[in-house]
Amino acid sequence: MHSAEPAAEHQWLQRMIGEWTVASECRMSPDQPVFQLSGHEVVRTLGGLWVIAEGKGSTPDGGCDSVMTLGFDPAHNAFVGTFIGSTMTHLWLYRGHFSEDGRQLVLEAEGPSFAGDGSLTLFRDIIEFVSDDQRQMHSLVLNPDGQWQQFMTTRYHRR
Repeated sequence: MHSAEPAAEHQWLQRMIGEWTVASECRMSPDQPVFQLSGHEVVRTLGGLWVIAEGKGSTPDGGCDSVMTLGFDPAHNAFVGTFIGSTMTHLWLYRGHFSEDGRQLVLEAEGPSFAGDGSLTLFRDIIEFVSDDQRQMHSLVLNPDGQWQQFMTTRYHRR
């Protein structure tokens, strides 16, 4: 078995490598107040093909740790990855692609709906670089009416 060679999509992900200060604004539904999250993230590579982002942060309820893995699968022509967090039991399985203009990475995963009834719905995380030292992620949920609702914006600044 020979080693896989990084493609352009893998190189795009490598821009995430480093230490980041993280600040998020979150509103779970339009009738709830906005709350702030803060923390830091360390992103490293695995063989130039994967990035592993380990986050530590504070929430209104305490602390939260998370791990995100992202890569690109040429056989399926799709970005793939996972997300886990210390405050949840769900394993998020990402599948994604670049936006039409190539500036944003659009990831989708199925997860527990905000209804709290055990049902699942689609979520979308959109990652884009503002500059080499700044990126942001917009998180959206697919509502029962078929409309996407943004519920969180996270800004990352390179340390």
